[in-house]
Amino acid sequence: MASQHPNVPSPAYGLVHHNVRLTTRYVVISNVLAQHRELSLLAIGLATHLQSLPAGSCVGIKAIASRFPESEFRIAAAMRELEAHGYLARTRRRLPDGRILPLTISYNSPGADPDATRKTPGPRTTREAPPAPGPAPAPPPAPKRSAPPTLTARHARAAELLCGLRAHAPRLLLSERDVRRLAPGVTAWLERGAQPDAVRRTLCADLPHDLAYPAGLLAHRLAALMPPPLPAAPAAPAAAGPLQNCDDCDRAYRAPEPGRCRGCEAAAAEAA
Repeated sequence: MASQHPNVPSPAYGLVHHNVRLTTRYVVISNVLAQHRELSLLAIGLATHLQSLPAGSCVGIKAIASRFPESEFRIAAAMRELEAHGYLARTRRRLPDGRILPLTISYNSPGADPDATRKTPGPRTTREAPPAPGPAPAPPPAPKRSAPPTLTARHARAAELLCGLRAHAPRLLLSERDVRRLAPGVTAWLERGAQPDAVRRTLCADLPHDLAYPAGLLAHRLAALMPPPLPAAPAAPAAAGPLQNCDDCDRAYRAPEPGRCRGCEAAAAEAA
């Protein structure tokens, strides 16, 4: 049975912890993850859930969505957040029998060496005094994050369209980072002949009631509903040549070089 955890004097206001010491069925989560300033609460909860599962569990989007009330779209968006910050990696592995199965790796501390804490010193052979402690090891480097794309003049029209979506659908309020990331997709639509009003109607239509990550929904629609490119304009017919005067009948006709017209050519061929 869990024993009562010794508590410090409770504060007069704010959060008060009433904890018991857990000895079974618990998971250790770093405060870096639990208090992450750039992850959504859904992503933090999903990372905690993945850390609590035993190895070999099925953690596909459909499997997790069947366990919780969140939709598959929100689960997929949370997984993308964890991948972007180094807490999750999804790949595929080929088995010896030829099957290819999904493999999901959950990290509780991105960039850290999982074997570093397991290395223990060997037994001492003499009773010598322990050496003086050296300097503390440097913390592991944080995973490198890709810089957001730079907004160029080519994407300025698309960025203006994205910023104006909130006037038509208030839930499509995008951050400056999201605008820079989505602008190339809107530019591709415009370059394929789509009118700005048509792009705006497509992005604002039938928004889900539980929309929590508008940038993810817009990125999906821009990729999945991309219109085909415009057909190439038909090539202009080649010119028949400049006007020439027939050497026999002096009638005007078009040809690249002077000579006889078709009628005189046919008559000369018959005479020959």
